[in-house]
Amino acid sequence: QVQLVESGGGLVQAGGSMRLSCSASGRYLGTYAMGWFRQTPGKERELIARMRWNAGSTYYVDSVKGRFTISRDNTKTTVYLQMNSLKPEDTGVYYCAATPKLVITAAPSEYEIWGQGTQVTVSS
Repeated sequence: QVQLVESGGGLVQAGGSMRLSCSASGRYLGTYAMGWFRQTPGKERELIARMRWNAGSTYYVDSVKGRFTISRDNTKTTVYLQMNSLKPEDTGVYYCAATPKLVITAAPSEYEIWGQGTQVTVSS
């Protein structure tokens, strides 16, 4: 079973940038769809960005389009979320998720493997 670990979170000022990493401990992720989710207290976990297994199709929630980019390294063992022009409303716990299945919707239930999350806080 693939195990995911997020890193790169922390505190950043509004307008700044941050890159989150999702490590699979050297495991090959080339056949997995990867998603980044965000959760804040009192809200449902929301899909922020998604990359299908072949990296040929990406999805971004409207609120981050043009600011966030999901990508994968050449070894296909790490997935990144580059976040630019950060806003206070981007604050939350970011989770990396993966599934070997074809993703169809933005629902968290599409994903079988989850990391523990990394906190991102954007100050005003």
